[in-house]
Amino acid sequence: MKKLLLATSILALSATASVAKDCNIEVGLVLELTGPAGVYGQAGAKAIEMAFNDINEAGGVLGCDIVADTRDSQSQGNVAVDQATQLVNIDKVPVIIGGIISSVSVPILTSVTAPAKIVQISPASSTPTLTALAKEGKTDGYFFRTITSDALQGTAAAKYAIDQGLKKLAIIHVNNDFGLNLMREFSAAFEAMGGEITSVTPYNEKQSNYSSEASAAMAGEPDALYLISTPVDGATIARAWISNGGPQKFLLNDGMNSEDFINSVGAQYLNEAYGTSSGTAETPSTKYFYEHFADVSGGIAPDAPAADRSYDAGAITALAIAQAGEASPAKIRDAIRQVTGQDGEPIYAGADEFKKALALIKEGKPIKYEGVIGPVSFDQYGDITGPFRLWKITDGKVTVTGTISAEEVAGIKSEM
Repeated sequence: MKKLLLATSILALSATASVAKDCNIEVGLVLELTGPAGVYGQAGAKAIEMAFNDINEAGGVLGCDIVADTRDSQSQGNVAVDQATQLVNIDKVPVIIGGIISSVSVPILTSVTAPAKIVQISPASSTPTLTALAKEGKTDGYFFRTITSDALQGTAAAKYAIDQGLKKLAIIHVNNDFGLNLMREFSAAFEAMGGEITSVTPYNEKQSNYSSEASAAMAGEPDALYLISTPVDGATIARAWISNGGPQKFLLNDGMNSEDFINSVGAQYLNEAYGTSSGTAETPSTKYFYEHFADVSGGIAPDAPAADRSYDAGAITALAIAQAGEASPAKIRDAIRQVTGQDGEPIYAGADEFKKALALIKEGKPIKYEGVIGPVSFDQYGDITGPFRLWKITDGKVTVTGTISAEEVAGIKSEM
């Protein structure tokens, strides 16, 4: 009931935010407000709402407010396709932001946005499948994401595990495109660096009990568990692992950087839990977001999974529409690279910065949005590159221990 009420409040806020001007430019959001990835989508919706509020306070886009029509994918690809189809065919939105998880973003892309030539920006879908689709010419340049591919994250995670002395690992992964791809990329890098994988156990989402998966993963007496999951299912799996006598040492994917996960498992069991997240150097946008997200979040923490990069997805969308000069998908697609280009005036998060950006755009001068996750630029496939944050859970808090650069990750991959 609590999740349902929260999801309902997000929908209501998104539908009614910023109606002061005479016109609205509508952007579709298809996010995981409920289901296993609900904590991601709820944080993402609030962050995008914050970005749109900031741009509207700065004067809006093309003389109008930018508003969100937010739909709940329920963490299911078929539901997401239905919602995206309505947004494109009925509401005629030029952009869809979403999904959060890859098993939602991929079907939206292949079934809706790519055929219709509508811009899609995913804040947090990291599967290499999305890069492959772009390389095959199936996206026509309309797809972007504000997270690095798992082809890179898997290598970064493998290096971090080896450096922390986690050299004999079991893997439990969610049995979908995201989980399979991250497991494969990690395994290849980890074994190339001398690590040993004792077992690989897939799991299906939304089970009430994962004791059998935890027991199977303990074959071969691993030193630690690499858990590729979401916070809700991940907490259930971690508790089963601990209850069955598994070592209280964990490697975690980026989405497990979550207070809900830590609280559900128990902080006392996670003092040797390590993880990686896509992210670059801090910018003034980072500071702004962490100081002001509580004003709109309804209690969601600014370090909630997908929150930071969702703000950036919203900000880039709004600035690109302003740069395009009209709500045309093809022009917005091209403008996304313009507002994140290398040669423009740096622009950061917040209404004051967006006001400056809109003035520069009106004057025909280039801008470069430097986001909450750092300076963002997109390659020809809509991917971003950049270093990864390395983190550890200590006394129930996530602390960043360092970074691994994109160049280092690329060097490791070239030697595999």
